[in-house]
Amino acid sequence: MTTSSDLVLKNCRVDDSKPLVDIEIKDGKIAKLGANLGGRRILDVGGDVVVPTFIESHIHPDKALLERIKPNVEGTLAGALRITGELKRSFVQEEVTSRARQVLKMLISNGTTIARVHPDTDPLAGLTGFKSMLALKDEYEGLIDLQIVAFPQEGLVKFPGAYEVIEEALKLGADVVGGCPYNENRFEDTKKHIDLVFGLAKKYSKDLDFHADFGDDINDLRSRAIDYIIEKTINEGYQGRVTVGHMITLASVDPSVLETTIGKMKEARINVVPLPATDLYMGGRSDRSRVRRAVLNPVPFVKGGVNIAFSSNNIRNAFTPFGKGDLLLIGSLYEHVAQLGSIIDQKMLLDMITYNAARILRIENSYGLEPGKNADLVVLGTKAISDVFLDIPVRRYVIKRGKIIYRSEFIEMRNF
Repeated sequence: MTTSSDLVLKNCRVDDSKPLVDIEIKDGKIAKLGANLGGRRILDVGGDVVVPTFIESHIHPDKALLERIKPNVEGTLAGALRITGELKRSFVQEEVTSRARQVLKMLISNGTTIARVHPDTDPLAGLTGFKSMLALKDEYEGLIDLQIVAFPQEGLVKFPGAYEVIEEALKLGADVVGGCPYNENRFEDTKKHIDLVFGLAKKYSKDLDFHADFGDDINDLRSRAIDYIIEKTINEGYQGRVTVGHMITLASVDPSVLETTIGKMKEARINVVPLPATDLYMGGRSDRSRVRRAVLNPVPFVKGGVNIAFSSNNIRNAFTPFGKGDLLLIGSLYEHVAQLGSIIDQKMLLDMITYNAARILRIENSYGLEPGKNADLVVLGTKAISDVFLDIPVRRYVIKRGKIIYRSEFIEMRNF
């Protein structure tokens, strides 16, 4: 790990349509982009791609790596909720912290240095996962920036004491109020759930991040809550401060309904985060023919002016028994599932885990490749931006605030 705050990256590919550039870093910030820049410390990346480090806008380190302990054999959402609920009752702080720490190490080695984490914060888990993430936020300062969501996985209305646990987390330092309105017994309770978390968000001046519309049945109004979320967002003056994750129900509605909903989301400036690995794995389980992919196609949202990202969500647990915290791997899956094959699509996917995600976390003023932005950069072992998701290249260097925090040199093997 380097200790100097001055570094020049030479011969960087930051735009496929422009010549290679040098990036000068001073005091943890990008100082200049240009040609023939000099400095005390030089790192020549030889024409490799350099982009801002990736952002996991929706991930659950607290309940990761549980698959071997208790697998979800039936593979359903109901099974995942039941199994995870059973495990959460016996969560121990040190064990949760240890698993979550493994996930953070995965993220960093794969080029992610910013994440919005959603620890289960409910009467079953208590504050165990939440406190683990608080501790890791301090432990990993300077390596990965964490925004912590107080997430009521088990619902609010149907579970006595759930509201109080969320409020206690906010008092302890939660950055964002979470919501899980699909996990209530009636649609009226779904709406009350949404009302409650909006109330907490306003009381503590926090943004909102929902797990929403996560179900196959488009006639179940608990999985069609987006219209009410839009209405509340506008009525409460929360435009630009609300994010919805999953949203697989929208992948099944009539195109005219989707178009109307996108228009309303744009008006409310609501962000959306599909979670391709989980949504594909869990969605369409009840279908016996014409099985749905259950993953939102990002193109209509981009064209409709809605900010959209994607993220890993769960890693090796009852919700998603796969994953290693690699957003490029998730992006490769996404481009297959959503049939995103053009060069334009490749750039869109990269934006979704960089600049779009930064807007969700509201850190765009300090994030990017312009002078004055934080020097949070990843050097990828490929020569073209448009090849990033095709190659899934080695993360040669991961740089946080101007310091190299991870390196992985690729050794070329030849057959003779």
